[in-house]
Amino acid sequence: MPALPAVPDALTVRPLSPDDATAVAELLGAAEALDDTGEFPDADDIAEEWTGWGVDPARDGVAVTGADGALAAYAVVSASPTFRGSYRIHLDGRVHPDRRDRGIGTALLGWELARGTEVHAERHPEAPAQLVVGVTGTQPGLERLVERSGLTAERWYRTMERPLTDLPEARQVPGVQVVPFSWDRDDEVRRAHNAAFTEHHGSSERDAESWQRLFTGSRAFRPDLSVFAVADGAVAGYLLAYVYEADTRARGYREVVLGQIGVLPGARGRGLASAMIGESLRAAAAQDCRTAALDVDSDNVTGALRLYESLGFGTVRTRVAWSLSLPPVAAG
Repeated sequence: MPALPAVPDALTVRPLSPDDATAVAELLGAAEALDDTGEFPDADDIAEEWTGWGVDPARDGVAVTGADGALAAYAVVSASPTFRGSYRIHLDGRVHPDRRDRGIGTALLGWELARGTEVHAERHPEAPAQLVVGVTGTQPGLERLVERSGLTAERWYRTMERPLTDLPEARQVPGVQVVPFSWDRDDEVRRAHNAAFTEHHGSSERDAESWQRLFTGSRAFRPDLSVFAVADGAVAGYLLAYVYEADTRARGYREVVLGQIGVLPGARGRGLASAMIGESLRAAAAQDCRTAALDVDSDNVTGALRLYESLGFGTVRTRVAWSLSLPPVAAG
């Protein structure tokens, strides 16, 4: 583990602890008015994210505290338990708005780059790796910081939303049934997801354990708002939906997030995605959701952006993945 970063006087830096989840959530809440990420996680969301991504807070994170013990900043390094091609290691963190412009972010990012390089060497030295920082369009200070630190803008993403009014009518696809999620097909959906996302940038093959931890085992997962497209008795497409109740409390209304949407390559071009999205939107509206949201890669190979726009979704935020490439670690 790298040496703890140097921080300004009157501040203390220490390894992160699982008990810091509440303070992290409070810091993110305080920063949201300025950063406008659209996310309002609570302590349970933070703890679940760390567990899902296999974060060991004491080794993979640092906390910066003030003289009163309050959290002034934090940083976390996490990596997908599975990957295709390049091993992607994510660097995340935040500085409290009252503590910015003092060099804390620079110190934390330097530590993250060092720890991310270690994670690569420890876990998958045989593969190339990328250290990745996500920057929303409302974080110009973070954008300047990652650029100064040698990262390069790699990929552009959009968060899209639409109100749950004027919903598309139910659509019939010949030879296909759009049916509610059922747990007996959960692993079949996992395998369909792996096949559907083979060509997608940054995607990874999900094993049964990581699938459960990150997707259908999530506290926010809503099987009643999730659907399958079944053709010839097999899953040809799927949509997994989520409702984050901490976001509901912060916003004052409920939003359904369409988290994973996939169609097997051989079933594309028949309107399965449109039919599944429409069914999920109608189910969410019936369950008192006011809006729907999803994220899309602007360079998605399946033309998803055009599809979502045609279904009434509009861009509300942008995010850029900035990355630093690492070659495989030489043996011995």
